[in-house]
Amino acid sequence: MKLKILLPSGVFLDCEADKIVAECKRGGFCLLPNHIDMATALSAGILTYFHQGKETNLAVDTGVLIKKGDLVRISSRAAVEGEIGKLESEVDHMLDDASEAEKAARTTVAKLEAGFVRSLIEVETL
Repeated sequence: MKLKILLPSGVFLDCEADKIVAECKRGGFCLLPNHIDMATALSAGILTYFHQGKETNLAVDTGVLIKKGDLVRISSRAAVEGEIGKLESEVDHMLDDASEAEKAARTTVAKLEAGFVRSLIEVETL
């Protein structure tokens, strides 16, 4: 299979893979060359791919995986290659960043809603 990982900054990885192990919201899964075509939302976690007996581990942020034919494309916000122990802390960091972004988004939406309600009250009093 051909594995291609795309980040906002460009192509992170473009290589051959005999087997890919990743995580989605429903749990871990494995892709082999004759696997059915599929698409799934990836969870932040460890992605492992194997080629000619060599195992490579990556920390991958949330994203989308699409397998069509023998091409597997992954689009993610961030990816880092390394050893499992170090990658686990990288995944924790990615999850913390996502939590902070969600909090900021909720705060912004609350401010917009409050402004909208104030505008409605002003219109009613006219």
